[in-house]
Amino acid sequence: MDRPIRALAKAVRERIPRGFVRDLLHGVPTGKPAHPPLAGVSLGCWMSAALLDAARADPRAVRLLLATGIANAVPAAAAGLTDWSSLHKEQQRVGFVHMATNLVALGLFSGSLLARIRGRESAGRALSCAGLVAGGVGGYLGGHLAYRMAAGANHAPQVSHLVPLGWHDLCLLKDLPDGRPVSRRLGYISLFVLRRGERVTVMVDNCPHLSGPLHQGRVVEEDGEACVVCPWHGSTFRLDDGSVKHGPATAPAPTFEARTLKDGTVQVKPSLT
Repeated sequence: MDRPIRALAKAVRERIPRGFVRDLLHGVPTGKPAHPPLAGVSLGCWMSAALLDAARADPRAVRLLLATGIANAVPAAAAGLTDWSSLHKEQQRVGFVHMATNLVALGLFSGSLLARIRGRESAGRALSCAGLVAGGVGGYLGGHLAYRMAAGANHAPQVSHLVPLGWHDLCLLKDLPDGRPVSRRLGYISLFVLRRGERVTVMVDNCPHLSGPLHQGRVVEEDGEACVVCPWHGSTFRLDDGSVKHGPATAPAPTFEARTLKDGTVQVKPSLT
């Protein structure tokens, strides 16, 4: 399935280009991935409908829950598909099956709602049970993606607790190329270092999205803000504070304060903000 997966991922990236809509679907405005909570709403509605079925509750309440889950599945699927298009190949394989099982679940719950509207309550309950099984498999695979394969996790957590308090010598200013980012190490932490004249910008080198090497990315100017673009999936971070300009990353890149001593030594310490 690798070939159709590549084709579908490329089509999604082309149909939803970088910009406000794509960032919204990734969850950039909230700083958290948008797909998991949206998917949780649909699955929660469908599980609640199944419980009401078991209790022989008011059929109108069951239909309302089913309809809410189905309607919410549209933005949830859009957000998930957008995230999926910017994952590694191994993650996309699992994500493709996750997507397929969730589409089956959506079809079964839609059929359940239609059957209930037509007065076929027994068929509706049977379709809901089948849909819950498919949705449970999809949810399991989604959890596997998040917790075992680290899709959507922050790959550049705050490192202040890993660095002793105070300033630390990093390198000499004259050893840094002007205008081109490089990688330097502080202990076992890899850092992105960019010199612009006498100013030095320092961030954790791992992209929060999937740990891409930021020092290999492009330095660009967007809307008057200097940014670095991750070479792997295009996540864009502001150099001033490491915040996300464009996804797929939603978490900021941890930054370091930097100063240059009179002898030209560049010192750094983790930023507190």
